[in-house]
Amino acid sequence: MSAGLAFDVLLCLLIIGAAGLAVGGRQLFASIAFFVTYGILVGISWLRLGAIDVALAEVAIGAGLTGVLLMGAWAAIRRRNREARGEYGAEGNGSGASRDDEEDPVVPGGRKLAAAVVCGVLAGLLAAAILTLPGEASGLLPRVTERLGDSGVGNPVTAVLLNFRAYDTLMESIVLLMALIAVWTLTPRELWGGEPGLRQHARGDGVLATFGKLLPPLGVLVAMYLVWAGADRPGGAFQGGTVLAAVWLMVVMAGMARVPRQSSPALRLALVAGPAVFLGVGLAGAGFGVFLGLPVEFAKTLILAIELALTLSIAVTLALLVAGVPTARERP
Repeated sequence: MSAGLAFDVLLCLLIIGAAGLAVGGRQLFASIAFFVTYGILVGISWLRLGAIDVALAEVAIGAGLTGVLLMGAWAAIRRRNREARGEYGAEGNGSGASRDDEEDPVVPGGRKLAAAVVCGVLAGLLAAAILTLPGEASGLLPRVTERLGDSGVGNPVTAVLLNFRAYDTLMESIVLLMALIAVWTLTPRELWGGEPGLRQHARGDGVLATFGKLLPPLGVLVAMYLVWAGADRPGGAFQGGTVLAAVWLMVVMAGMARVPRQSSPALRLALVAGPAVFLGVGLAGAGFGVFLGLPVEFAKTLILAIELALTLSIAVTLALLVAGVPTARERP
């Protein structure tokens, strides 16, 4: 057995093991940790398959952002349990919140079993779909490669997402915005228009504050590189937007900035900028005979304009999804 094959076998076993522990873990925190580990391992597997764009998206969004969202949900559940137990303790024995408040919420066995069954069925369906694919099929790669020169970019993934199948990407950007709107609908009426998330406090000489000062310039540089390089190499708006969202959240958690209010016109403009520019380019293409059609001589310029606008909207949307709903109308 070659070293490469041995690595792939080990990687597959680790992925299966991490997935099983994520679904069957006794504590929510441990399950979330294994889910993040699973996402990173899947990203490595995409690298082994040569799909660098997919690997970047999986690690940044599938493991990173989703992991942060799950951590936030876990913290909210534990906070509510602590408050409830404190009320019950005050009414019962006067002892207040018990030591058990610091423990992770436990996932009921029935739910774990149901999740395992659903995951098993989906895995079986995916395996069956892959095994029934014709061995000689080459997919769309030859056709994409043949028309790559007409797309204006050198990265076939970007060519598909922003030119040949741009309609799908436009819908994805709108779905992401709709997800944030769905979260904001949970805002209590009396708190509407306030600042999303909790007010963060960090020591001025602490590690978090130091990272909040040092990492943003590097993060912005990496994000812009991913967007610019995405035209000809792995990268793009979703990867760059995720990095920008992480930078913004780092600054907010360091206490160096505050999340804009829900009612901020600038915030709402940033949210719709990407889909609006995308749709505007699509309507302009309709004037040439094809909705979202890009003239060859202007294709790269238009794609970069769409990517830059999408990067801003994706970054703001992802950061606000993590921040959640306002917890207070006014903050000091």
